[in-house]
Amino acid sequence: MSQWRLLLTRPAEDCAALAQSLAAAGVASHCLPLLEIEPVQIQAGQRALLQGLGGFQAIIVVSKPAARLLLEQLANASLQPPVQGWFTVGEATAAVLQQAGLRVNCPPRGDDSEALLMLPALRQAVAVPAARVLIVRGVGGRELLAERLAEQGASVDYLELYRRCLPVYPAGTLMRRIEAERLNGLVVSSGQGLEHLQQLAGADWPQLARLPLFVPSPRVAGQARAAGAQQVVDCRGASAAALLAAVQSCTAPAS
Repeated sequence: MSQWRLLLTRPAEDCAALAQSLAAAGVASHCLPLLEIEPVQIQAGQRALLQGLGGFQAIIVVSKPAARLLLEQLANASLQPPVQGWFTVGEATAAVLQQAGLRVNCPPRGDDSEALLMLPALRQAVAVPAARVLIVRGVGGRELLAERLAEQGASVDYLELYRRCLPVYPAGTLMRRIEAERLNGLVVSSGQGLEHLQQLAGADWPQLARLPLFVPSPRVAGQARAAGAQQVVDCRGASAAALLAAVQSCTAPAS
């Protein structure tokens, strides 16, 4: 049995699934969702992008909520998506689209923007003249993708389908949960998840910043260190497998 006792902060459904995967490997965890998915109203310009999916050489879907909401929007509008040209950052998001019969490319190792940008299929897709790329996401995020693709000559549009909100918790909830469950490690799945962790911690953040913090990418690792986190572990991916591998490679703090 692992000595780690982790705080998981993903949206509720993903948090529960991650906790189950960790428990199967002997790692204890406690869920406190710090991201709540709130769908946004589709405006005329965004609806036009939805209707014109076939005109893009690459459609990049950055998260499971983005994939689910995109398929929902297509079904509501009775639109048939193109079968090919789909890309995701990770396997879990790819699985959502594959269940709808779409052919999806994703990095075999490392589910982050950097790994996706190195994917030969994406490089080939954007190598054509006047290549168009659509990034399906929440409001904000994944700016690196657009910047790098633009450098390669592609034009990039965003289809933003949701906002990530911090659920409402009573003051002091975070520290009380950590102390009550004797948690000795923190897990965030994105830069915004880290921001929400700090926001909820408030004046307790300097104390929490001493705990090991597991993050999904070098970008979030840099963000965490800049915020004062003292022990940052880059999992090089947001999947359960990536987190578990990182946890198993580290020694839990002494109780």
